[in-house]
Amino acid sequence: MPVPVLTFFNNKGGVGKTSLVYHLAWMLYDMGHRVLACDLDPQANLTAAFLNEGRLEGLWDESDAACPSGNTIFECVKPLMQVGDLKLPHLQAVVLQPDLFPPDLRLIPGDLALAEFEDTLSAEWPNALGSGDLYRPFRILTAFSTIMQEGAAKMNASIILADVGPNLGAINRSALIATDYVVVPLGADLFSLRGLRNLGPTLRRWRQDWKSRHNNWSTPDFPLPQGNMQPIGYVMQQHSVRLNRPVVAYDKWVNRMPEEYARNLLDDNDGPYPETPEQDEKHALATVKHYRSLVPMAQEARKPIFHLTPADGAIGAHAAAANTASNDFKALAEKIIARIKRGEMHQ
Repeated sequence: MPVPVLTFFNNKGGVGKTSLVYHLAWMLYDMGHRVLACDLDPQANLTAAFLNEGRLEGLWDESDAACPSGNTIFECVKPLMQVGDLKLPHLQAVVLQPDLFPPDLRLIPGDLALAEFEDTLSAEWPNALGSGDLYRPFRILTAFSTIMQEGAAKMNASIILADVGPNLGAINRSALIATDYVVVPLGADLFSLRGLRNLGPTLRRWRQDWKSRHNNWSTPDFPLPQGNMQPIGYVMQQHSVRLNRPVVAYDKWVNRMPEEYARNLLDDNDGPYPETPEQDEKHALATVKHYRSLVPMAQEARKPIFHLTPADGAIGAHAAAANTASNDFKALAEKIIARIKRGEMHQ
């Protein structure tokens, strides 16, 4: 049975998406889940959060054509851009503390070169509706799914978290084909609201377009993802609020999100809608606090904010904030897992 893939997606950038994936991966690991994180954003920010510069340099400099597995997501798909087949991933360990590598948290690293794969994906999209040999177009279009599922099988993962870029291009379309569940990070601004209006119709179109292609290959030679792309909720990112922005302006945008999410992501135009995210028990997952003072400390220590210790400088108010962050992210992780289980029961 395929491992559930949870993708964090918004075509508006700057909403803390990558930080959210990073911290949830660690929290789910802390809670006993076996987690595979996959960086499908050509900017590779999730990879930079997990791995230090020295390891990044080693990964991106080593491209051995004779190697049977790929060190990055691009190295896995690169043969498909020529005449070869994809490489299975070499999973990267991440560091909890010096010389301690958590066995149940692994990463498929991103790669800036992944942007080169966009044209190949675009070219094969119409070919999947053809009447000729369908192996190659489907192998390319489902490459991300195959790579993530094979990686999950290697480590017996219980969940896959995928980070994608803020756009509606071919790379993200193939990432969403591989996706079972979608979480939408939002900022309290006009841009996030506009992003919702683009995102919902796009997901519905991609879901329907993939269904047509999936049905076109009635006897596939390898497993094809269902491409459910089921939205399970949104997360408000409080840290996107500027300190000099009036509270009334913040409320103006944040309180519109429940209706916009229901209308655009779920095509629910019936109402009535909750007046605030706090009242939106059905769709709002959490409001993630900004934790401004802890962010640079955590980046310096190369660990999630809820792992900060007095040795890292987290004392007094900082220690209390780190403990609050732990409780907040644990509550968010539990809610996400509950909604995934609920979704699996209804499949």
